Amino acid sequence: MYFAAQRETATRMSNLDKALAEISAMRAQMARASEFRGYGPLTFGVTGGLAALAAVAQRIWLPHPGSHPGLYLLLWIGVAGLCAGIIGFEMVNRSRRIHSDLAEEMIWAAVEQFTPAAVAGAAVTAILFLFAPEAVWMAPGLWQITFGLGVFASVRFLPRSLMLVGGWYLACGLACLAVARAAHAFTPWAMGVPFGVGQWLIATLLQRNGRVMHGEAAD
Repeated sequence: MYFAAQRETATRMSNLDKALAEISAMRAQMARASEFRGYGPLTFGVTGGLAALAAVAQRIWLPHPGSHPGLYLLLWIGVAGLCAGIIGFEMVNRSRRIHSDLAEEMIWAAVEQFTPAAVAGAAVTAILFLFAPEAVWMAPGLWQITFGLGVFASVRFLPRSLMLVGGWYLACGLACLAVARAAHAFTPWAMGVPFGVGQWLIATLLQRNGRVMHGEAAD
């Protein structure tokens, strides 16, 4: 009797584990199939402003960044980290408010889509600084390209209009690699303009999409 009861309990636990795994898989699938609304337009507008301010700060306090590539990287990596923190903080709070029970799955899906591009950008930066410091001038263009690819990867569960943003960053990155070199290397506008305009463009498109959705809901 004892062993029979143990086997029955183990079978029930196994069935319960399978059921929970299936429910978790269904929730993850629902999250991936839904439009993510955890990104707020105001936050992206703020990060665009921070990019513009960082460009002004570089022009004033780091007039010769080519002589101090470490400080140049520190400035822009610091700004990127600050912007990521601001966006992430609002993303979590906004997702919990809008997506409620699916918030955690939606957040992880959003992070998962953009992570490869972020890791690639960080890895390229480290390689350039450690092994090819003479090529650090390429960092702004490569950052913009990887950011654009991250946007393209995320568009599958964001408003389709954001493909325009991915195209913007990709075009800016290629332009930086072609033009922002030699005497124009490390110009503050190679970062301030692409990221300032790009983030404001995201804010505008998110705001417009929100108005469309509210209009549809009202109808």
